[in-house]
Amino acid sequence: MTEGFVGYRRGLAAAAFACALGAAVAPWPALGQVRQVPESREQISLSFAPLVKRTQAAVVNVYGARVEKRPQNPFMDDPFFRRFFGDGGFGVPRERVQRSLGSGVVVDTGAGLVVTNNHVIENMSEVKVAFADKREVEATILLRDPRTDLAVLKIADTKNLSAMELADTDELQVGDIVLAMGNPFGVGQTVTQGIVSALARTQIGVGDAQSFIQTDAAINPGNSGGPLIDMRGRVVGINTAIYSRSGGSVGIGFAIPAAMVRLVVDSAKAGAKTVRRPWFGARLQSLTSDVADGLGLDRPAGSVVASIVEKGPADQAGLRRSDVILTVDGLAVDDPEAFGYRFATRPIGGSTVLVVLRSGKKVEIPVRLVAAPETRPRDTVKLTSRSPLSGLTVANLSPALAEELSIETGNEGVVVSEIEEGSTAANIGFQKGDIIMALNGERMTSSREVETILKDRKRAWEVTITRNGQTITSVFPG
Repeated sequence: MTEGFVGYRRGLAAAAFACALGAAVAPWPALGQVRQVPESREQISLSFAPLVKRTQAAVVNVYGARVEKRPQNPFMDDPFFRRFFGDGGFGVPRERVQRSLGSGVVVDTGAGLVVTNNHVIENMSEVKVAFADKREVEATILLRDPRTDLAVLKIADTKNLSAMELADTDELQVGDIVLAMGNPFGVGQTVTQGIVSALARTQIGVGDAQSFIQTDAAINPGNSGGPLIDMRGRVVGINTAIYSRSGGSVGIGFAIPAAMVRLVVDSAKAGAKTVRRPWFGARLQSLTSDVADGLGLDRPAGSVVASIVEKGPADQAGLRRSDVILTVDGLAVDDPEAFGYRFATRPIGGSTVLVVLRSGKKVEIPVRLVAAPETRPRDTVKLTSRSPLSGLTVANLSPALAEELSIETGNEGVVVSEIEEGSTAANIGFQKGDIIMALNGERMTSSREVETILKDRKRAWEVTITRNGQTITSVFPG
């Protein structure tokens, strides 16, 4: 691993120690009770063992596999060659098995649901789950959500399953004791202990719609998908990334909060193929220090409304450009990423209340929580004609598809939804989420238009795309 944030494809409070032992012998103190520090040597000598014993059966190892076929050696058509080298050709097997290793946690015994990281099972065709008691069972992939790097697996045999409850992460505080559980480096189930180092970390670069929990509990490759638990044995997060110079733990790990995990699990339970999130219908920008000073704010905390989609929820609620969003349901949102997390974890069907700063005054604005609409058929098309776009799969853009691809745009356009590995388009550098605006100066409004124009052979193609809000025009040979 190199220096930076790594996804795996990757003091000690006496009250916390007492709770580790007391979980088996005494009720948990009421929420809001003052946390305490050690008062005696006896308190410091208490153990987490009862808590681990009670929860470890719900923690699993997740194994993924995919068989890749190697290209046929052209000499294999010669019987003389096969006589000396066999069917593999030069001793190279015709097939190679790609494997992945991670962790997971059972969150529903009745339905047999296991949560892990998406990158643990990404591109895998076979998935197995292994329990602490050495049982191994096959699992099916129920739902993948690359946006959050979460996946939900289903186990057919639900006998003798143990599960962990998902916690309310809004109760979590910096300094709370936590345990990280999983299978680091494939050595077997392991437990490490630490504290919550920080909350609402948003500039991590792993997935989106995130507000990570930071911890100093040791997390290493193989811990991906395992639970971060509190002293009540509840899942507060799913371990997903570390910051490391060497590839090993240096005490800076990140977990996806349980509130986001609950959203993905609920979507899987409802039979959805994709996670349904509320649609806001506006683009936000970070608040700069200069703008904050001009607005009379003591710090640059908030999100500025940069643009609004016509007839979207933000527009219908009455938000305006240059409004500064300060809170969502009373919870502060310091930047657009924090807003995205808070808004995305609100349940569809109700409403949420935003506090915005407008013309120097704070205004409360209720916003309806609705799913992004599919305003027109996707009409997905794979481009195969000889051109720079060969290997792309394109579709008609709508708010629903924009939400799935995590791009900010209006209601029109043609978007790249998939890219074939090793294709011409992939080698050129096209990316998933690119919006094809024009070809040879002709505006593209539908996937069929793109398919039709590419059927004509050209000496050169001028391609105009929009990527991350920027418009790029390049010329490629035909």
